[in-house]
Amino acid sequence: MTQTRTLLVDDPILARSPFGPSHPFRAERGALTRALLEDCGALRDDDVAGVDEIDERLLTAVHDPAYLDALVRAGRGKPVDDARYYGLGTGDCPIVPGMHEVALRVGEATVSAAELVANGSARRVLHLTGGLHHAHRSRASGFCLINDLALAIEHLTRRRGLRVAYVDVDAHHGDGVQAAFWEREDVLTVSVHQSGRTLFPGSGFEDEIGEGAGRGYCVNLPLDPFTDDAGYLAAFDALVPAAVASFRPDVLVLQAGADAHWRDPLTQLGLSGDGLEAVFARVIAIAERCCDGRMIATGGGGYDAWRTVPRAWARLWGRLAERELPDVLPESWRRTWGERLGVRLPTHLSEATLPDLDSLTTERAASHALAIARRVATRASPLWRASD
Repeated sequence: MTQTRTLLVDDPILARSPFGPSHPFRAERGALTRALLEDCGALRDDDVAGVDEIDERLLTAVHDPAYLDALVRAGRGKPVDDARYYGLGTGDCPIVPGMHEVALRVGEATVSAAELVANGSARRVLHLTGGLHHAHRSRASGFCLINDLALAIEHLTRRRGLRVAYVDVDAHHGDGVQAAFWEREDVLTVSVHQSGRTLFPGSGFEDEIGEGAGRGYCVNLPLDPFTDDAGYLAAFDALVPAAVASFRPDVLVLQAGADAHWRDPLTQLGLSGDGLEAVFARVIAIAERCCDGRMIATGGGGYDAWRTVPRAWARLWGRLAERELPDVLPESWRRTWGERLGVRLPTHLSEATLPDLDSLTTERAASHALAIARRVATRASPLWRASD
């Protein structure tokens, strides 16, 4: 029988940034969030699970062996003549010693999380450092080297025989995961993101619905900049629950990027901390209704790394594990980690400052988002019914 408990998967190497300290991707976000949860009394030692290794066959099912060889060579400081062909040595994915070790461990951690749910050891598992949804089969992209999500979904489907619904709420389109399962009928990919017209990676439009056996199993909801809580949630509710329910998954995978928050420096959406938590709560509720609550959650984007991300992901853990979090954050956490990172950390879980968005702009964005959601649902629902 499936356990009812929630676990956090973690490993010391996951606190290392694959790209160095000056890169926008700050892997310390996971360790910072874990420390916050521990200091709040919301995370106990027996809530934490370790990471198991994965075999080469799973890696090569998702990534081209030539790309994996290039990544390892680059991480070991060996010459890679065609590094740019593989997306390495760019501003987004610079070559840094040991990068391959961190990337592989991230992948192993998300697969470990998936297996804990698949074998009934836990009902919900969170991996904070995962969610690297831009990595493609033969190239790195968008701060992502190994697609841990695709690895976990491949494990759940091919090795465990499970149907997987993937819900991605990162501000950036989950293009790498979409591409990996574009023609698959055992995986539903749903991405709610800022439109590719205004944000990297320039994809995720409403007419991207999959091909072949996967036609109808790819769902995209692109949003205009400055879409706020109300607009986002209305559009989400008009599309995502019905899509997942029609698919009837065995397990749900959530990519819980925190960069849809209004403070994020790399995106232009307008969600508050309360809005992010409401999105997370909705996805958890969908999993409860559709697959007995069985789900794997990862982190993802989030580049207001010290104020927004730890509070958002702490709220995610609170929802997953059904743990109460105090509004006043522990002074021990603020002092220890503030000194370690050289930053001022927030004093409260809640936000004293909310986005100052133009009401006409948010109303237009909300109206557009809802229209897209309804249009996608109308177009895709016959395809969902045809698969029954």
